[in-house]
Amino acid sequence: MPSQETLLLQRTAVPTAAAGAIAAVVAAIVAGGKGALGAVVATVIVLLFMGGGLAILQWVGRTYPQIFQGMGLALYTGQLLLLFVFVAAFKNTDLFDPKVFAAVIVAGTLIWVAAQARAHTKAKILYVDPEAANKAGNGTKSGSRA
Repeated sequence: MPSQETLLLQRTAVPTAAAGAIAAVVAAIVAGGKGALGAVVATVIVLLFMGGGLAILQWVGRTYPQIFQGMGLALYTGQLLLLFVFVAAFKNTDLFDPKVFAAVIVAGTLIWVAAQARAHTKAKILYVDPEAANKAGNGTKSGSRA
């Protein structure tokens, strides 16, 4: 069975990549080849930024659980700012359609965040470590009648 981290990444990356593929097809029809290229580049950037951020956040959660929440807020704020920097940096590019690029970055980020929220609500994550509870309680189960 895959780990919680793998399932979370799968449940967030797959909808984002699928939306990016749909956006590339729509952009190809509406804006031509440059539009499709902008959609693909934007999707790859969103997947790399958000996936990398998720990996960093999971590492922080395992290594430094006491700063997990603050790190999560700082990480998402930084990711959004960097994505806006990408939109501003490619505002006047001739390599691809910058409007499609910006729209797909925004849409991809929103889809990633929504998919991540849904994946967290559907995940069965223990909030008590059963092994630690057994060690602390000398192996007895809570709620048992002795």
